[in-house]
Amino acid sequence: MGRKFFVGGNWKCNGTTEEVKKIVNVLNEGQVPSQDVVEVVISPPFVFLPLVKSLLKPDFHVAAQNCWVKKGGAFTGEVSLFHSKFKFDESCLCSAEMLVNLGIPWVILGHSERRLILNESNEFVGDKVKYALSQGIKVIACVGETLEQRESGSTVDVVAAQTKAISERVSDWSNIVLAYEPVWAIGTGKVATPAQAQEVHSELRKWLHANTSPEVAETTRIIYGGLQLSFLMNVQSSKGKNSLRSFYANVNSCVLGYGAVMAAVLARVLQLPFWRIHEHVLCMYLFLIAFGIPVSGSVNGANCKELAAQPDVDGFLVGGASLKPEFIDIIKSAEVKKSA
Repeated sequence: MGRKFFVGGNWKCNGTTEEVKKIVNVLNEGQVPSQDVVEVVISPPFVFLPLVKSLLKPDFHVAAQNCWVKKGGAFTGEVSLFHSKFKFDESCLCSAEMLVNLGIPWVILGHSERRLILNESNEFVGDKVKYALSQGIKVIACVGETLEQRESGSTVDVVAAQTKAISERVSDWSNIVLAYEPVWAIGTGKVATPAQAQEVHSELRKWLHANTSPEVAETTRIIYGGLQLSFLMNVQSSKGKNSLRSFYANVNSCVLGYGAVMAAVLARVLQLPFWRIHEHVLCMYLFLIAFGIPVSGSVNGANCKELAAQPDVDGFLVGGASLKPEFIDIIKSAEVKKSA
């Protein structure tokens, strides 16, 4: 039996109550392939998890964007996995036990933004994966290399080390989905092509075959969560109203997605406050768009079918596009894999 296509929607730190209701309504009304063709998991900010779970049709599941590495307690701002009630006196936002209590079946761990901005190590991510699984939470585990690592030719070594940190702590991979995100495509003007995505996915599968088991390699879903920046001049789409449409169509995925990562990197290099750097990142995007240079981010409705056709790409972890109606088209790309 083939690997079921998987599409995750990572809303990151976006949305208000009314916006969330509108997005969920679009998802509920969308015509998508059946559950035997594609598994869809939506990951809103933590404060909206109960709301989204209550409104979303049962065909779709819900994921948290992070959780703590152990049982809840005095860990300010973290998310635990099981609690009968929130312990505000211990300043613990959420643990894996809390997610169990809320009926949330999935969690995203090791995302590049947390590795890069919050310095989460391979070992720390591995520990989080192990603990989440021990509490019955399924995991979307993210791996990926930076630009420096890509250019030095160490891509496979980097993603292998990240995967190894998980495999050393986990024996059952049935509740893990690997998400490959090429961090080097964030804010560099470089684009991860479908062929490059397939290459890394294939290497990851080979690594699993050699270091876990042939069965794990064959059954583990490896999805593409990479970010893409294409600074390509498009004369037709850069004139008049179309230029303005381009801004509104892409501002969520650009500024609110990898814009935050770029801001964090620049803040470190220039030793300036994060909020000052983020202002400059926003101005940069506005400048590019004003001069007719569209900026596209993450998997989107235009590139999803070509990506889905790759033999070792088993789905997507979608950023900004998951907040838009085109997310339905991305889910529908599962039909490409079905007919392949």
